[in-house]
Amino acid sequence: MSTAADILVNSTLVDNLHPKAVFNNMSKVKIGIIKEGKIPIDKRVPLTPFQAKQVKEKFPEVEIVAQTSDIRCFSDEDYESENIPVVKNVDDCDILLGVKEVPIPELIEGKTYFFFSHTIKKQTYNQKLLRTILDKKIKMIDYETLTDQAGKRIIAFGRWAGIVGAYNGIWTFGKRYNLFDLRRASECFDLDDLKTEYAKVKLPPIKIALTGGGRVAKGAMEVLMGMNIRKVTPAAFVNERFDFPVFTQLNTRDYNTRKDGTPFSRHDFFKNPENYESSFLQYAQVSDILIAAAYWDPHAPVLFKREDVLHNDFKTNIIADITCDIEGSIPSTKQPSTIEDPIYDFNPSDNVVEAPLTDEGNITVMAVDNLPCELPRDASESFGNELLNNVLPELLGDDSKGVIKRATITENGDLTEKYEYLRDYAEGRIVP
Repeated sequence: MSTAADILVNSTLVDNLHPKAVFNNMSKVKIGIIKEGKIPIDKRVPLTPFQAKQVKEKFPEVEIVAQTSDIRCFSDEDYESENIPVVKNVDDCDILLGVKEVPIPELIEGKTYFFFSHTIKKQTYNQKLLRTILDKKIKMIDYETLTDQAGKRIIAFGRWAGIVGAYNGIWTFGKRYNLFDLRRASECFDLDDLKTEYAKVKLPPIKIALTGGGRVAKGAMEVLMGMNIRKVTPAAFVNERFDFPVFTQLNTRDYNTRKDGTPFSRHDFFKNPENYESSFLQYAQVSDILIAAAYWDPHAPVLFKREDVLHNDFKTNIIADITCDIEGSIPSTKQPSTIEDPIYDFNPSDNVVEAPLTDEGNITVMAVDNLPCELPRDASESFGNELLNNVLPELLGDDSKGVIKRATITENGDLTEKYEYLRDYAEGRIVP
């Protein structure tokens, strides 16, 4: 029979044991839903009160509590009504579930954390966070790195970013041309309430370009089609005139071409993006709104350059940049915007940001970097369902599919093998 020491040192044994044996051989595993501490505040939760109750029912060996919070979209009383204890201190929990980065002073040594760490791309602003996580011997599982065996992400807020981002793009158009007045998404109780605003949208025969094919783009399409904006092919979008508003969905092959003139290869593009150049201008010359929902690799071509905007045939004057890559693929995205102040103007002549809606020669930019927060109840419920159904069974089982193992960035004060590439970044020996 293995001793406790065997369990701690033998990784093969640990990988095949139930978590209550791994977590100090306790009779119960205790999970804490932590209060979000990052500023600006985030009202989302990893598990709704009802989902927390489901955890207890599905996993009887698990105890779950919620740290008291006055900012959540679900109140302390909502959790208590589902018999989820609300506590001030989560020091006695084994697993801590959050959403955004945990402020460094609030990190508890030796715990297992789940949150979006924003470290896997060596983000400069979170280098100290990763360093502290290592120093405090925290086991960190990043939601962004939770994948199935095919490498596809299994949990994300992308759909909700797309929904709110597209809605904000249409809201911006209404504001810029004083055509209609919609409530902000953040003023709506939930998605059903948001949809009641669609009837107010009266659009002229404009053209909207939407980039991307993943969760974010599909969320955006839900809104556009919900507003009865007709989808057309990229070719029709460029070459035909319409008496009604239309949008087109652009995938990578639609706006990137090989520099040597050979046919586009999606596999080669993602492997060797530097061999391609953008052909996006054909869409920018006919579109009124761009909704940017496609992932962008810094090695890939930018959609267009500032110099392109200065040409008379550049028509796009509203950009809803859901990706919010600052100084990335879209030159007008100079800074993130906020839920409170969602838009700003980009003056292409002087390459500067100006107050919104001040000059017809400017591009109006919507670049809110926490869009799902505008519909926190729906976003949380969707996210929590994925956590409950696709992640916790692996965490509280034997992780037979390797979901937790693949997503674990740090453990026992060190980087795991998969994330060894972060070594220089974590130790501050390079400037990302």
